[in-house]
Amino acid sequence: MALCPLGPLVHAATLPIDSVDMLYHRYDGGGMVIDGPVILARKSVGPQVSVSGQYYVDMVSAASVDVLATASAYKEERTEYTLGVDYLYDRAIMSLGFTNSSENDYEANTLYFTVSQEFFGGMSTVTLGYAGGWDEVGKRGNDSFNEDADRRNFQLGLSQVLTRNMLVGLDLEVVTDEGFLQNPYRQNRYLDPNDATAFLYQPERYPETRTSTSVAARAIYHLPYRASIRGEYRYFTDTWGIQAHTLQFGYVHGLNQHWSLEGSVRYYRQSEADFYSDLFLYENSQNHLARDKEMSAFSGTTLATGAVYEWKQTSLPGIKRLQFSLLLDWLNFDYDNFRDVTASGNYSPGEEPLYSFDALVTRASLILEY
Repeated sequence: MALCPLGPLVHAATLPIDSVDMLYHRYDGGGMVIDGPVILARKSVGPQVSVSGQYYVDMVSAASVDVLATASAYKEERTEYTLGVDYLYDRAIMSLGFTNSSENDYEANTLYFTVSQEFFGGMSTVTLGYAGGWDEVGKRGNDSFNEDADRRNFQLGLSQVLTRNMLVGLDLEVVTDEGFLQNPYRQNRYLDPNDATAFLYQPERYPETRTSTSVAARAIYHLPYRASIRGEYRYFTDTWGIQAHTLQFGYVHGLNQHWSLEGSVRYYRQSEADFYSDLFLYENSQNHLARDKEMSAFSGTTLATGAVYEWKQTSLPGIKRLQFSLLLDWLNFDYDNFRDVTASGNYSPGEEPLYSFDALVTRASLILEY
């Protein structure tokens, strides 16, 4: 679960506009379908305070390669509630919020606090953030299973106006996790000592602590013909041996006073965790064992496109601005050392085809400012 990361190129000293945001999202790929609504409402209480509430639902239908290898497909629903308050003081804005996320086998609570301060006449903004999470991990079919995981998130962000058309930002994030950090359903596999053509399964075992650090640099440049380009590079490393690089470019083009089109391309690459293996040589071959494909070495490419319609000064009663958007993302993931054990055919252990999959993400949103 993400602990309220800082938004890119944050501006301080301005309260969020009173609005109601409604979003429908759908992810379809890799044997998984995840969809549901998101509703976010913001309201000012005087000139210095703004309150917000968000309702978020994920409905999951899963028959991914991880699941089918050792179990059957399943369905579940996750609901999330967030309450937040923003306080404006001079050139600083302070935000405090609480999030509860609940599903039948996982309960997560997160408390976050951020402070943003403008300097040099609004040309520079520094943002500090902290979030603490307290999770309870359960297991379907086993009422006695109950584990805890604590998460801490520290954030530092800087945005700087370089020219009238260019804005740059630099973010640093450190996350520390402690407790039960693996998925209780996933298993790793090892060679059957009695049959070299077969393998067996045992539960995964992760370290009980993890610290990750990421640094991201971003830039937005406004072009002279109702358009803008943006770029981002992010580097991630953690104490489990994973290193990751993310590179993204985007373009937005305004067609007229109402319509704009946008597109982006994103490339992601990561190395495997120190304790990952697609196939271990024997049972309990090391202290920590992982076969989760997200712990393996893999790369991913995302191509995104979308259209946005904006109507300012509407004739709708009480509505100052209306915005509708439809965004589509196509994702492709290729795994370097995670093999598809569900592939049809006669394969020796460790000789199965490498796994890859595509996914389509759809987001339709409506924003009403009042």
